[in-house]
Amino acid sequence: MIARLDSQQADFDAALSGLLTLPSEDRLAVRESVRRILEQVRTRGDLALLELTVRFDQYDVASAADLEISLDDQRRALGRIDPLVRDALQASVNRVRLYHQKQKAALGGGADWEFTDATGTRLGQRIRAMERVGIYAPGGKAAYPSTVIMTAIPARVAGVKEIILVAPTPRGEISDVLLAAACLAGVDRFFTIGGAQAIGALAWGTETVPRVDKIVGPGNIYVATAKELVYGVVGVDMIAGPSEVVIIADDSARPEWLVMDLFAQAEHDELAQAIIVSPDRALLDAIPGLLETHLADMPRRDIIERSLADRGALIGVQDLAEAARVVNRIAPEHLELAIRDPAGLMPAIRHAGAIFLGQHTAEVVGDYTAGPSHVLPTNGSARFASALGVYDFQVRSSVVQCSREGAISLSRDAAIIAREEGLSAHAASAECRVEG
Repeated sequence: MIARLDSQQADFDAALSGLLTLPSEDRLAVRESVRRILEQVRTRGDLALLELTVRFDQYDVASAADLEISLDDQRRALGRIDPLVRDALQASVNRVRLYHQKQKAALGGGADWEFTDATGTRLGQRIRAMERVGIYAPGGKAAYPSTVIMTAIPARVAGVKEIILVAPTPRGEISDVLLAAACLAGVDRFFTIGGAQAIGALAWGTETVPRVDKIVGPGNIYVATAKELVYGVVGVDMIAGPSEVVIIADDSARPEWLVMDLFAQAEHDELAQAIIVSPDRALLDAIPGLLETHLADMPRRDIIERSLADRGALIGVQDLAEAARVVNRIAPEHLELAIRDPAGLMPAIRHAGAIFLGQHTAEVVGDYTAGPSHVLPTNGSARFASALGVYDFQVRSSVVQCSREGAISLSRDAAIIAREEGLSAHAASAECRVEG
């Protein structure tokens, strides 16, 4: 039920590339469908939202105002949920807030900075939080309150003034736990809309839904495609793909724990990817039997089985150094280092969205309670992208103020470069400061 690869096999590179390639979908058809939905929302506003919500979610309301859930409704939901769940959500909120407060402090607290150079020219940067941010969260009964916490808290710590949450509500059903998470995370407004139409509403605004500066949060292929198409009208966090975990394990790792970690990743959906990389062949030999033994106990067995069969793998390598090279090629969303000396291998790891050190650190705690946001780069994009953080909700403006001496020096050189580029008006603009 899971592929076995070895770095020494002749076709290893091709086999690994095939494993990492997502199955092709009719992206052109999805893109065209999403484009039409976005155009309807852009041109028809609330009317389009109402029609599309009936069409896709079978949820019919009298007006767009009825799509908004009040803060009072969120507070009432917080009071209805199991106290154990409420306490766990609050603990998650507290840890995520603390982590991002530390992150903000490490970034200089979001303060402006400047210096004056030898010519007396003042240079610096103004740092400001965005005014309004939109969060997309999966909704309905299969709700993900953790997504609300992991997106809203970093935005609030960054200083965002208004946070707008959207989530689909199939047949009008919505989880009290999702509402409670919105309340605890400090969401300002909550609209029960989903899909590409929700992304369009946040991007352009409607009569009821306000336009935002940036949209964050995961969604299905229609949501991801919509975010891709509205980028430039608004900012987006990333175009996320299926979730991934790679585990580097040595002979100190507990095989049963590794199996549970594979299951935890694979149960997301059939396209999720779970991989173990190890120099210990005996460990890899033990995994398939344990998968079979424990799979029967998993409520989402069918999804797990399909995910592991289609995209999972056990990869044998010569040593941990080679394991690190394989990981850097994959650039996974999540990386577990279930080895004796995880800190010792860290310098060799260059590409991973989040790294979990030691076999006692399950990737699952990163999903819910560790502190860093679980919104992470997928599909190899950890090579150039980072975990969602405070910095994603800030904008920076460069500041330049020339002294008289600085104006002469900088303008003279600017004019020379401008004429080299064939931009005579640029040169003239600079030269008049030199002459006058």
